Amino acid sequence: MKLPRPAWRARLRAWFHERLPRTDTLTLTQRKVYILPTRAGGMLALTLVLLLIGSINYQLNLGYLLTFLLAGCAAVAMHVTHSNLRGLTLHLQPPAAVHAGQAALLDIRLTNDRRSPRPGIALGVSDDATRDHWAWIDVPAQGSAQLQVAWPTPARGWQPLPALTAITLFPLGTFRVWTVWRPASPVLVYPAPEAHPPPLPPSLPQPGQSGSTHAQPAGEFDGVRAYRRGDPLKTVVWKKAAQSFAAGRNDLVSRDAQTSQQHQLWLDSEQCGAAGLEARLSRLTAWVLLADRLGLDYGLRIPGREIPPGQGTPHRNRCLEALALC
Repeated sequence: MKLPRPAWRARLRAWFHERLPRTDTLTLTQRKVYILPTRAGGMLALTLVLLLIGSINYQLNLGYLLTFLLAGCAAVAMHVTHSNLRGLTLHLQPPAAVHAGQAALLDIRLTNDRRSPRPGIALGVSDDATRDHWAWIDVPAQGSAQLQVAWPTPARGWQPLPALTAITLFPLGTFRVWTVWRPASPVLVYPAPEAHPPPLPPSLPQPGQSGSTHAQPAGEFDGVRAYRRGDPLKTVVWKKAAQSFAAGRNDLVSRDAQTSQQHQLWLDSEQCGAAGLEARLSRLTAWVLLADRLGLDYGLRIPGREIPPGQGTPHRNRCLEALALC
């Protein structure tokens, strides 16, 4: 069965990429750099052939001079283009986690050990669909340069990074020199948060507390006190503050830690009200971000895992990672 040309090219590219080892640091040696003439280089070669034929037929000495002068320039350009990429070192920093649907930013450092600069270096994802989005940079002599390559993440979970391509056309654009690089570091992709999630579920009293046993809406606190100098901003009840500002007063109230500690906010996948696993994970992700933004203590229950209540950036990242790997 004959494959269509795009499928044939995709299989050939996948086979070639699988042969390359994964590494976060790559030094471009002679064996890892490839060179071919560009379309402009092909037109230049055709022009040189026509000039040579015309010079032979009409015995034009100036025609010979122009032909061999252009051919010499093309030969020098081939050497310069190849050496512009050869010897460069590429290093990938571990990518930060992103939400599904967002683009992962790959921070790449290019290091040049030689005494001359390397202008016109480009990096991009090897996939044909993103070939128009190259990141161009000039690497200084005996220095380094930093650039970012954006990659749209396909789904949640740990995702391997795609193969990257580094190219250069410097100085004349008649030759294309490139290399293919497969980074080793994966990127963690969190579920995409629900665009318009419902309010947070009510917080429940902790077992063994002697206080009120009724459920308390998340974000609403029975025990509040007047704001004291030095109170963290995350303890301010901003809903009440907005009502106070609307009434022309400047009264601020803070949450009473002793009262708020009597209730626990649990984000439970079985009680979030969404249909389907991905929809529940999306809603829980939105709730985790909202609870973290409000500075609430919250716990997470998902199939096979329970994270006790807490707050702060490490706790938020732990919950998001659990949702990504659920």
